[in-house]
Amino acid sequence: MEEYLKGLNEAQYQAVVNTEGPCMVIAGAGSGKTRVLTFRIAHLIKQGVDPFNILALTFTNKAAKEMKERIAQIIGGSEAKNIWMGTFHSVFARILRAEADKIGYPSNFTIYDTQDSKNLIKTLIKEFGLDDKLYKPGIVYNRISSAKNNLISAQSYLQNATIMGDDRSAGRPRIGEIYFAYQQRCFRAGAMDFDDLLFKTNVLFRDHTDVLYKYQHRFKYLLVDEYQDTNYSQYLIVKKLAALNENLAVVGDDAQSIYAFRGANIQNILNFRKDYPDFKLYKLEQNYRSTKMIVEAANGIIKNNKDQIKKDVWTDNPDGKKIKVIKSLSDNEEGKQIANSIFENKQNYNLKNEDFAILYRTNAQSRSFEEALRRLNIPYKIYGGLSFYQRKEIKDLLAYFRLSANNNDEEAFKRIINYPKRGIGNTTVDHLIVKANEEQTSLWNIASNLDKYQLAINAGAQKKITDFVTMINSFNVRLNNTPAYDLAKDIASSSGMTKTLYDDKTPEGVSRYENIQELLNGIKEFTEKNTTEESITTLPDFLIDVALLTDADNDKPEDQDKVVLMTIHSAKGLEFPYVYIVGMEENLFPSQLSLNSRTELEEERRLFYVAITRAEKSLTLSYATTRYKWGSLTNSEPSRFIEEIDEKYLDNQFATLPKSSPKEGAFKMKFSSPSPSPKNLKKVTNTAPSAGTNADDQNYVVGIKVAHAKFGQGKIINIEGAYPNRKATVFFPNVGQKQLLLKFAKLEIVE
Repeated sequence: MEEYLKGLNEAQYQAVVNTEGPCMVIAGAGSGKTRVLTFRIAHLIKQGVDPFNILALTFTNKAAKEMKERIAQIIGGSEAKNIWMGTFHSVFARILRAEADKIGYPSNFTIYDTQDSKNLIKTLIKEFGLDDKLYKPGIVYNRISSAKNNLISAQSYLQNATIMGDDRSAGRPRIGEIYFAYQQRCFRAGAMDFDDLLFKTNVLFRDHTDVLYKYQHRFKYLLVDEYQDTNYSQYLIVKKLAALNENLAVVGDDAQSIYAFRGANIQNILNFRKDYPDFKLYKLEQNYRSTKMIVEAANGIIKNNKDQIKKDVWTDNPDGKKIKVIKSLSDNEEGKQIANSIFENKQNYNLKNEDFAILYRTNAQSRSFEEALRRLNIPYKIYGGLSFYQRKEIKDLLAYFRLSANNNDEEAFKRIINYPKRGIGNTTVDHLIVKANEEQTSLWNIASNLDKYQLAINAGAQKKITDFVTMINSFNVRLNNTPAYDLAKDIASSSGMTKTLYDDKTPEGVSRYENIQELLNGIKEFTEKNTTEESITTLPDFLIDVALLTDADNDKPEDQDKVVLMTIHSAKGLEFPYVYIVGMEENLFPSQLSLNSRTELEEERRLFYVAITRAEKSLTLSYATTRYKWGSLTNSEPSRFIEEIDEKYLDNQFATLPKSSPKEGAFKMKFSSPSPSPKNLKKVTNTAPSAGTNADDQNYVVGIKVAHAKFGQGKIINIEGAYPNRKATVFFPNVGQKQLLLKFAKLEIVE
């Protein structure tokens, strides 16, 4: 056996050295999945495969970077750089840059982030004269995104009777028109959104078989990480690229498929054997991460799911401590108990803040934990908050870079045409927009040809627009022959942004100025790292890189040694010595929106499995018996998922700490296992008649179906309050969740 392979166990070794033909590696949590991917690639190169012929698709840019570094240690840094490795979006953005002209795009096309896309949709909703409370940009964006991930173009969307019927039922019949206009505007602006990077790759391979043939020959070996999280669009790209050689290795775990809400299709991994009947299957079942208690409890949970690939995850690690269950009277008390527990564990075991993670089902749950941690002076970091690249001043400067690289970028143009202020008001900009729409051309084309397009703009405003165009053009001509940092620094200065922020001496202004300096420092580092003797690193290179960063890629040194707060979805792929899974209540986790079918409930259970398996040494589950929802205090009951854990893995004692100080001794309080939760929805609260109760109200109970004149049929999922303020929360399939005052709602009981 080669020296570099000696650290692998038998299952890992087989998955690494069997490199020919299709194979699937089912990797249980903590079983060394990344290690197998890394060594498989290194082994291919050691066996003589050219790194340029290997394509490896990862879940995050961070994962790709770490794997390249590990591979470099085995085979050498220069060879590792030649592997095509990154996320689906980053790899296929690179291919689209090279082939953009085939589908009518400039090679320097802009990549719109989610906020850019929503801003454009918001503009279109306004231009269409639609109600933005009904046509919320977020809802429209999600609808368009879902269509693209299923490879449904705007034209196909408008011709699909089922889809259009669904939109009509939801009271939003014009989403198809918005989608069509949105795609036209993106094309006009030379822009693609995140979903387009995959959608357009499929179009490119479908319409240009010569291009597909070229990349089929280039990528003789394909490796796909987290295959269970691929959507239909990603699945088709992989299938097309692998069709020639069929040297496809997919790695994943069906038990950790948790992204159905954004189009991931678990059937991609479950049906792999149908696509490749002669495939080899390897199972990585030894968990190196967690204690026996945690591993066996997780196994017991996931066995409740019917739709899965069978595997027996085990570990040689110590038994470890039982899983603690903490019961609190309210969400605020839950925050205090968790913060106190972290404080005590830190003191007792000499731990760092970064050893702890608090995981929750929704971002909205973070408040009580933030407050409690602040009171104890425990530093924390929230994943999923406002990332560095979403701050206003950063987006402003990036908009200058984007417009310099792609003059037709409409969102960038609108963002900076009058920032810093140069006397070009909203009325003037509106004239430009109207004319651009009339002429079906870009704002830049209008602004660059004011003499040609007779606009009702005074001479002063015309000169200011012309000066702006001249400035951007001066940046554009230097784009491909100036190092990224040098040009970025000049743009920040010449645009007036640096001076404007420097002159603002408020604390916010100082912070914004420092953020700009930090961005320029980052570009300097990027330039130095990527420049070679053969080529310089340009601003468009940086723009590609930064457009595809994810929250997990944005770790900063100052974020080290902090307690991590994050949603379970964000925690995928991470691990922590001490994990707290909070809000373990029915209708919160599992979510009340996931109780309509077995498929949805099984995804929630997989999410719980992912949460449990993040823990290395200690796991705590926490729930509150009351919680504020929509401004009202509601009763809660323990999650059915707690009940699904065998009692032998649960600590039936838990600490309720005095509220005065975490330093004082804790007293023990007996925890009796929660009584079995009903497998349907929440029990009704406040149903006993009382003084002032309207007798008709008593006909409404949780779980019954009702009809509403505007929203259609739905199901009551919660009732609270007393007459005349008694409210029902009703889930309507077509419009979502609504809270209605019963005395006005006129709900008709339909069963």
